[in-house]
Amino acid sequence: MIFTTLKYKNILSTGNQWTEVQLNKSKTTLIVGDNGSGKSTILDALSFVLFNKPFRPDLTKPQLLNSINNKGLVVEVEFSVGKKEYKIIRGIKPAIFEVYEDNTLLNQDANARDYQDYLEKQILKANHRAFTQIVMLGSASYTPFMRLPPQYRREVVEEILDLKIFGLMNSLLYTKRQQNEAAISENASDKKLLTQKVELIKQHNEHLTSSNNKMIDDKKERIKNTDCNIITAETDITQLNLAIKEFEQSIQDVNQKETLQKELTQIKYKLETKIANLAKGIDFFHQNENCPTCSQEIDPEFKCDIIIKKKLASDEAADGLIKVNSKLEKVNERLNEIKQIRKNITDLALSIHSQQNTIYQLKKYIDELESEIELMKSHNKEIDKDELVRLNEQLSDISITYNKLITRKNMLDLAGILLKDSGIKAKIIKQYIPIINKLINKYLSMLDFFVQFTINERFEEKILSRFRDEYTYGSFSEGEKFRINIAILFTWRAVAKLRNSINTNILFLDEILDSALDLSGTDDFLKILNQTDVENIFILSPKSDHLFDKFENILRFTKYKNFSKMEST
Repeated sequence: MIFTTLKYKNILSTGNQWTEVQLNKSKTTLIVGDNGSGKSTILDALSFVLFNKPFRPDLTKPQLLNSINNKGLVVEVEFSVGKKEYKIIRGIKPAIFEVYEDNTLLNQDANARDYQDYLEKQILKANHRAFTQIVMLGSASYTPFMRLPPQYRREVVEEILDLKIFGLMNSLLYTKRQQNEAAISENASDKKLLTQKVELIKQHNEHLTSSNNKMIDDKKERIKNTDCNIITAETDITQLNLAIKEFEQSIQDVNQKETLQKELTQIKYKLETKIANLAKGIDFFHQNENCPTCSQEIDPEFKCDIIIKKKLASDEAADGLIKVNSKLEKVNERLNEIKQIRKNITDLALSIHSQQNTIYQLKKYIDELESEIELMKSHNKEIDKDELVRLNEQLSDISITYNKLITRKNMLDLAGILLKDSGIKAKIIKQYIPIINKLINKYLSMLDFFVQFTINERFEEKILSRFRDEYTYGSFSEGEKFRINIAILFTWRAVAKLRNSINTNILFLDEILDSALDLSGTDDFLKILNQTDVENIFILSPKSDHLFDKFENILRFTKYKNFSKMEST
C-alpha cells in the first residue's frame, strides 16, 4: 500500500486553502513548528479520511471542524494497492465519503457503516488500532503494544497476521450450526409426528371394525385435553410476559449506570496518573540538588515548598481516588444486579419460546387428530394399508436425512473447534512467535539495548537482562521502555510486510524523540530509520534545531491570523 498525496482544508486550525503533503517525496521528513501550529493535524487528517475518527483520543469528530469557518472540512488521500489506484474523499458540512478505484466511484448503495467496513477489510486490510500500532504513533495518543490489555494485543497481532478471516468464518459457521440444529429439531419433530401417525393407523387397522366410534370419542377427548393444555400454556405466557415487563422496569437505569461506570473509570485513571506524576516530581526534588538543565543549585526553600505542594496535591488526589473507587464499586454492584436481571429476562424469554412451541405442537396435534377423525369416518371400517406403507417410507426418508444432519453437525462442531482462538489461529501465531522474538531482539540490539526479549502465545513478555535476571516491561526506565516499543513497532511492520497484510510506505512518529530518548538514543533511533526499508518516514517535533541536518526534507508549520500554514524548506 503506497500512499502518495494527502490534502486537507478547514480541519482544526487549517483554513479554507488546501494544505497538500507529498507522502512519497523523501525517505525522511522532519515536521517542525511550535505547539499548536498544526503539525499533528496531518495525523488527524489521515486518521479521519481513512477511519472516520481523529488520531488524538482527546478530540471528537465534530471538533475537527475549523471553528472559524465552521464548514467545508474536506480531506483527500491517494494511494495504490498493487496495480490499483485509490482515492478517498471524506468531509464534514457537507458530509462526504467517497472511495474511488482507478478513478471509478465504488458502489455507495450500502450504508456508511458497511462502506467503511468494506474500506477497512477489503482495501486497507487494517482497523484503526492496528494502523496506529505500526503506521502512526503519537506521544499523547499512542498506547504501546506492551501496555495494551491481552485481548487488544491479540487483536493487533491477528490484524497484522491477517487472521481476521477466521473470525468471519467463525461467524458464518455459527449461522450454519444454528440452521443445522434447527433442521435436526424439525426432523425429530416430523419423525415423532409420523411415528404417532403410523401407530394410530395400526391401531385403526386393528380395531376399526369393533371400536371405530370409541376411537373417535377418544380422539375428541384428546382434543379437549389438548385445548386445555393450550389454554394453560397461553396463561403461562401471559404471566411470563408480565414478569419480563417487571424485570425490564427494574433495570431502566442501566444506561445511566454504564455511563457512570465509564466516567468513574476515566476519573480513576486520571487520578492514578496524577498521583504517579506527582510522585515522580517529588522524587525528582528529593534526588536532585542541582538543576539537570542549567546545573544551578536548587534553592532548598523552593524545593521544600514544591515538595509540600506536590504532597498536598497527591494526598488530595488519593482521597479523591478512594471516593471514586467507592462509587465505582457501588456502580459495579448495581451493574452485576442488572446483569443477573437480564439473565432472568433471557430465561423467561426462553420459557415463553418453549411454551409457544408447545402451543404450536399442540395445535398441530389437534389438526392431526381432527384429520384422523375425518379419515376414520370417511373410510367407514376400511383398512387403509396404502397409507401405512406411505408413512413408513416417509419415516425411512426422514431417518436417512437425520443421519446426514448428524454427520454435518459433527463436521460443523469440528470446524468450530478449529476456528476457536485455541485452534488454527493459535497454531499460526505459534509459528510466528519465534520470528517475532528474533526481530524484536534484532532491533533492540540496533538500539544498543542488549536484553533477551521473548513473548509467548498469550502475548506475555519475559525479559532477561544484565546478569540474566528476569524482568518485566514495567521494570525498565522510560527510555528503555521506548526502545522496546520501537523494536516492537518495527517488528510489526516487518511481520506485516512478510504477511502482506499492512505493508505501507509511510511511518509517522509524533514527538517521540522529545520525551524518552537522550541524544545517543536519538542517534541510534535515526540510524535504524535510515537502515529500515520504510520508504517515507515523518518525524513531528517542536524541538528540532539539532535534527535539521539529519533529514532530507523539512516541513515547517506556522500560525498566521489563527490559521495554520505549511512551508517546505
